[in-house]
Amino acid sequence: MISLVVPIYNEISLLDELVKRCVDALESTGSDFELILVDDGSYDGSLDRMIEWSVKDSRLVIVELSRNFGHQAAYTAGLEQAKGDYVAMMDGDLQDPPELIPEMFLKIKDDNVDVVNAQRTSRKESLKRQWVTRLFHSIFNSTSGLGKMENSGNFSMLNRSALKALLSLEERTRYLPGLRSFIGFKQVSVEYDRDARFAGEAKMNVRRLIRLAADAVFSFSKIPLKFCLYLGIIGICISMGAGIYILLSKALGIAPLGWSSTMTSIFFLGSIQLTFLGVLGEYVFRIYRETQQRPNYFIRKVHQKQ
Repeated sequence: MISLVVPIYNEISLLDELVKRCVDALESTGSDFELILVDDGSYDGSLDRMIEWSVKDSRLVIVELSRNFGHQAAYTAGLEQAKGDYVAMMDGDLQDPPELIPEMFLKIKDDNVDVVNAQRTSRKESLKRQWVTRLFHSIFNSTSGLGKMENSGNFSMLNRSALKALLSLEERTRYLPGLRSFIGFKQVSVEYDRDARFAGEAKMNVRRLIRLAADAVFSFSKIPLKFCLYLGIIGICISMGAGIYILLSKALGIAPLGWSSTMTSIFFLGSIQLTFLGVLGEYVFRIYRETQQRPNYFIRKVHQKQ
């Protein structure tokens, strides 16, 4: 059996097209399947439309979360509900083509691999969004220690062994592409062109992308802490140099008048300290979230025709 997990948040404008294309793609594999749509607190009628589809087709499973818990939590809820021997996950905006799933299925089944990642060769998105995405992948690849993950997102397929390993990672701050890379196993990629959004407005705006990028970097890297250390050392060296200059100036009777140099030093050191506090605060906040041990999501109801 193949399970396909798709998180949904206010996608009423493209939901019918999404379900039709996903069902057609899964049917073309020739295997039994289930399409798991996770409603992440939609308020535009998406949930009602999904329930209508599930009444018509028992292969659709609708996981209704109690509220909006976020993209990664919705994925986790769907993955934990999946019953398939092979489990795929895909965003619900149809930028990732469901028609790629049969190719991913053949590759994971016939090539004896555990994970198939879909790698984007091109994007039909705004230049600002492309720039932010490239910047994030560049930073993450160079700091995470997980190897190259450039242009790989959530779209992927895992066998049951790899999925079990992925779900064993229970941290609250989740970045699934990074966790998928962390578990190892035998992984390969298939390339595709990422389409423009089929309809509606993007839910993952630049602000949310930056927030997700911060979660990814702080969860997988100690580089921010090292940056603070190096910045502190540079600040100490500059301060020592300034102190030596002031002492020599006084000894030679050419000490500068006024308080501008003093205030500049104070502002410089104060800025370094605030940077340190900000970076440490990000790590402390994530430690605090982990110690709370709150569930990533709550399921209100699972809808499926019996």
